[in-house]
Amino acid sequence: MKFQVLLIALVLIAIEANAAKQGKNSTIPALIVFGDSIMDTGNNNNLPTLLKCNFPPYGKDFPGGSATGRFSDGRVPSDLIAEKLGLAKTLPAYMNPDLKPEDLLKGVTFASGGTGYDPLTAQMMSVISVWDQLIYFKEYMSKIKKHFGEEKAKDILENSFFVVVSSSNDLAHTYLARALTYDRTSYPNFLADTAVQFVRELHKLGARKIGVFSAVPVGCVPLQRTVFGGLLTRGCNHLLNNMAKQFNSRLSPALDSLDKELDGVILYINVYDTLFDMIQNPKKYGFEVADRGCCGKGTLAISYLCNAFNPFTCSNSSAYIFWDTYHPTERAYQVIVDNLLDKVISKLY
Repeated sequence: MKFQVLLIALVLIAIEANAAKQGKNSTIPALIVFGDSIMDTGNNNNLPTLLKCNFPPYGKDFPGGSATGRFSDGRVPSDLIAEKLGLAKTLPAYMNPDLKPEDLLKGVTFASGGTGYDPLTAQMMSVISVWDQLIYFKEYMSKIKKHFGEEKAKDILENSFFVVVSSSNDLAHTYLARALTYDRTSYPNFLADTAVQFVRELHKLGARKIGVFSAVPVGCVPLQRTVFGGLLTRGCNHLLNNMAKQFNSRLSPALDSLDKELDGVILYINVYDTLFDMIQNPKKYGFEVADRGCCGKGTLAISYLCNAFNPFTCSNSSAYIFWDTYHPTERAYQVIVDNLLDKVISKLY
């Protein structure tokens, strides 16, 4: 009898240990993503826009070598975060016409390459604005309720991880069109205030665990180096990086205040420092090239300029921080996610 009791106790300990190993992440039912090309997994494929990448060599390191509409050689943070949460290896694009109801359960991304917090950005690029992404989110929740019931919809709203990523396109492109109205301080402040407004709207719709990415050092992407970094030196565009830092300095305390004001969890996720350190110290992270992209000659190639007819594309993309002249490689994204996400997840409970 004592042996049986001991055996049952050992079994219970083993079950508890296994549950602990799986972590609290298992209580997050879905990942819901809003934003730009960093998180887009194919939403631009059927849009009337030039900002597409559903053709080789994009996707050359994606499972099956498929060009799915991800702006990288392989997977993007939407996928990597979903995998880290134990949900799936890839996160579907909501605009994929082949999605079935059951494909919605573990989450989707509404992100659209080329968009931004400034509504003008999406208009200029003919892509989906973050505000229209909220409209699609409402449609998504209606589908969840229709196919899986109110209880499941409630679970997704209250317990899913909602991620918001934008600002690079606003800072790098739209600011030039807004320069008569804003200066290099007031424009990033406007963007940060708009981001906070977006989070408020998302919270009103029921989201309770929200993470917002900082701006990245967009002045150090290869394209910015080529155009603004000097013909010989190709240094970072420091004016643009300073705007990104201004955006972050406005956004971070505003989100902290919002976290105290609203129920749930609202997090500022500092991506800037990690990516900047990677660019400045590539060998520290196992990279060889930080100032050029893998695709083509790595100085101008992006979207249709990064194509299968370009004979200069590198063979080992994992040695590069950037895939094209704007977007990191899957391996670079993996380093960022691994460095940041465990800290983020621990704060969701």
